[in-house]
Amino acid sequence: MRTRADFVAFAALLLATGAARAQMGHHQATGGTCGDATLACASAATPAFAPDGSLWLAWAAGGRVSVAHSTDLGHSFSPAVAVDAAPEHLDTGPDSRPAIVVAHDGVIVVAYAIFKDAHYNGEVFFTRSRDGGRSFAPPAPITASTASQRFAALAFDPEGALFAAWLDKRDVAPARAAGKVYPGAALAYAWSHDKGGRFAPARIAADDTCECCRIAVAFAGPGRPVVLFRNIFGGTVRDHGVITFRNSDTPGPLYRVSVDDWKIDACPHHGPSLAIGADGTYHAAWFTEGRVRQGLFYARSTDKGRTFSTPRAIGDPTQQLSRPYVLAVPGAIWLAWKAFDGEHARVLVMASRDDGRNWGRPMVAAETADASDHPLLVSRDGRPYLSWLTHAEGYRLLPLGEKTR
Repeated sequence: MRTRADFVAFAALLLATGAARAQMGHHQATGGTCGDATLACASAATPAFAPDGSLWLAWAAGGRVSVAHSTDLGHSFSPAVAVDAAPEHLDTGPDSRPAIVVAHDGVIVVAYAIFKDAHYNGEVFFTRSRDGGRSFAPPAPITASTASQRFAALAFDPEGALFAAWLDKRDVAPARAAGKVYPGAALAYAWSHDKGGRFAPARIAADDTCECCRIAVAFAGPGRPVVLFRNIFGGTVRDHGVITFRNSDTPGPLYRVSVDDWKIDACPHHGPSLAIGADGTYHAAWFTEGRVRQGLFYARSTDKGRTFSTPRAIGDPTQQLSRPYVLAVPGAIWLAWKAFDGEHARVLVMASRDDGRNWGRPMVAAETADASDHPLLVSRDGRPYLSWLTHAEGYRLLPLGEKTR
C-alpha cells in the first residue's frame, strides 16, 4: 500500500510540468503490488447496468480481464469470471480499461486491448456472454488490421446496434512510406448487428487524432453516434473535437469543442467525457494544459456540436484536478471529477437542473487517502451513481441526489 509520503512525492512530481499533471490519475491508480486477477488487485473497474437492474463490473488484473455482477448495488458480487483464457500483457495505461455493455436481452459484451510489443502497439479484442456471464466466447480481434489499436469504446444505440470506436494506426506506415507526415492515430469504428457476435470491417472516421486518450461516445439517435476525442489540430495542438454521424456509415464533419491551444508533442493520457440530454444538447467535459486555459472545463452545444458555449472552469484550481465525467439523466446533468490536495483524493460532484446553464454547489461524494481509479458515473432507472474503485476502501457505488423520475 502506498503511504502518505508516497502521495506527497507524487504530488511534487506532478507539479513539475503541465504534461505530468495530465497524468495524475495514472499515478494514483489502484492495485498495489498484488498480482492475482481479483478486483482488489485491479487498477480500474468499468461499470454497466443491465436492464434487470443488476450491476456488472469489468476489470483487468493479473493479466486477466474479469467480469462479475451485483444484485445489491455493489455491496456484494458474484464469483468473477475471466473472459480471456490465459494471462496476457494487458493495456492498462492511464486511460485504458476494459469496456463493458449489456444488451436489452442480457447479452454481455466486453472489449479490451493487449500490448503486442515493447513499443505500446496494441490490439483490441472483443468477446460476449449469452448465458448471463457464466462463460464468454473466445476473444477475437475487433479488426483484421495488424496495426496498433487502443482505447476501445463500446455503446449500444437506441435500437440495439452495437457501436465500437478506437484509436487506430493503420494509416501511419503508408503515409510515412509516401513521405507524408501523419501525427497521432486515426479514429476507427465498426458496427455489430448481432450484439457482439461479429463486427463489420472497420472504417476510419477521422485522421490525426491524439493517440493516447480515452474516447467518449453518445448517440444523437439510432445509427448516429457522437464521438468526442482529443484531436491534433495543425500537427501540434491537442485540443478536443467532436463528430456526429449523419447515419451509421457516414461520419459528419469534425468540429472543435474549444480552442485551448495545448501544444504538446507527448501523450496527455487524459480523455474527455460526453453526454447528450433528452433535448439533444451535448454536454462535454475535459482537461487541458493549453496556452489559453488550464484545468478542467465544461461546455454545452445546442446545435449538434457545431458550436459550444464558452468553457466553464470546473473545481478548485489550487488543487490537482483530473478526470471529469458527465452524465445526463432525466431532469439533471451531473458532473464528477477528482481533486488531490497532496494527502487525499476526493471525488466532487455537482448537478445542473436547467440543462447545463447553471450549476449547483460542488459536493464531496467520496474520498481516500490511498490510490484510486478515475471516477465514473452511471444511472439506473433515472438515478445517478458514482462508481469508484479505491485501494483502501475497495469498490463503491454511491447514489447521487434524489431519483429524477
